[in-house]
Amino acid sequence: MSKLSSLERRSALTLACVISLRLFGLFLIMPVFSLYAQQMPDATPTLIGLALGVYGLGQVALQIPLGLLSDRIGRKPAITLGLLVFAFGGLVAACSHTLLGIVIGRALQGMGAVAGAGSALAADLTREENRSKVMGIIGVSIGVAFLLALILGPPLEAIAGLSGLFSATSLLALAALVLLWVIVPAPTRRQAPAAAAWGSVLGMLRDGRMLVLNGSVFFLHLLLTASFVGLPLLLVDRLHLPVNRHWELYLPVMVIAALVMGACLHRMREIQQSLRIVAVCVVAIGLGLLGFAWSGGHLVWLGVAATVFFSAFNLLEAALPSLVSRLAPAALRGAAMGAYSTSQFLGAFVGGALGGVALGKLGSDGVFLCAAALTLLWLPLVLAGARRMAGRGGELRSVVEASPGI
Repeated sequence: MSKLSSLERRSALTLACVISLRLFGLFLIMPVFSLYAQQMPDATPTLIGLALGVYGLGQVALQIPLGLLSDRIGRKPAITLGLLVFAFGGLVAACSHTLLGIVIGRALQGMGAVAGAGSALAADLTREENRSKVMGIIGVSIGVAFLLALILGPPLEAIAGLSGLFSATSLLALAALVLLWVIVPAPTRRQAPAAAAWGSVLGMLRDGRMLVLNGSVFFLHLLLTASFVGLPLLLVDRLHLPVNRHWELYLPVMVIAALVMGACLHRMREIQQSLRIVAVCVVAIGLGLLGFAWSGGHLVWLGVAATVFFSAFNLLEAALPSLVSRLAPAALRGAAMGAYSTSQFLGAFVGGALGGVALGKLGSDGVFLCAAALTLLWLPLVLAGARRMAGRGGELRSVVEASPGI
C-alpha cells in the first residue's frame, strides 16, 4: 500500500467520525437491552430478540435502493436522507412504553440505510491500493465506538433509561449529519446515471466472489446479534457481574481485538489469501461461541472466549467491505456496497429473531450453541470460494473485468 495522501487521510478520519457517531448510538443499546427489556409489560424472549434485530429488516429493504440513489444524486444527499429517517426512528422508540413500539422505532431506524452509500463515499475518496488502509481506519473507529458504548451504555441507561438512550441515538445521528456536510470532503467526480441499471447490478452480484463476501457478512452479523441476546444475561445471571462492571470484560478484550486486526489486515489483499483468513476467522468465531456456552461461570474463560470471538469479528468487519469496494466497478460501487450492507443487516435481523427464539426455548447457553452450529454452514461457503479462486489466481480484479459479458 502507498502512503495516504492528505485528502485520503482527511477522508478516512472524517468519515470515521461520521460513521462512528451513528453506530455509537446503536451500540449503546446492545449491552443493556435484553436485560431491561424484560421489565416491559409485553416482554417475551421472542419479542426481545425481534426488537434487537428488527433494525436489520429496515436496512434490508432500503440498502440497495439508497446505494443506487447515491450513484445517481450523489453520496452526501443520499446519506442525509438516511440519517434523518434514522433520527426519526430513534424518537419513535424513545417515546414508546412497550416493546412493540420499540420494534416499530427500531424498524424505522433501520430504514435510514446509509451504510452502503457511506462505504461507497469512502471508496470514492481513496485510491484502490489504499482502500484497505482507509477501511481499516474506519473499522478501528467502529471498534472504539463499540468499546465506548459497552462501557458507557449501562451507566447512561441508569441515568436516563432506555428512552434516554434512544433519544441519544437521534441526537448522535443529527451530529453525524452536521459533520458530513462540514468536514467530509466531496468526491471529485459524479457517477454516471447508467449506474442504476438493474441488469448490471444483478450481473455483478452473481459473481462468485461477491456471493462469498456478502454471505460472509450475513453470517458475521447474524452471530454477533444472536450473541448479544444472551451475553448480557450470561454476565449477570451466571457470573453475577453487575451491569456497571461489564466494561471490565469488554475493555481488555477489545484492545486485544484491535491489535489483532492491525496485525492481520495487511495480509488481506489477494482474494484467495483473504478467503483463507476468512475461513480461519469463521473457525475462531465458532470456538468463541462455544467458549461462551462452556465458560462454566468463570470470568477468565469467558474473557478468553470473548477475545477469540471479537478478534475475528473486528478483522472481518474491517476487511470484508474493503474487498467488496475493490472488486466492484466504480459506476456500480454504491449498489455493490448497498448489497453488501443488505446482507449484513439481514444477518442482524435473522440473528436477533433466532436468538430470541433460542433464548425462550434453550436459555442463554442454547443461544450460543445454536449460533456456533451455524458456522458449519458458513465455513463450507468460504472454503468453496477459496477452491474456486485457486484455479483462477488470487488477483483482485473488478468483477466487470473478470466477467466481460456483464
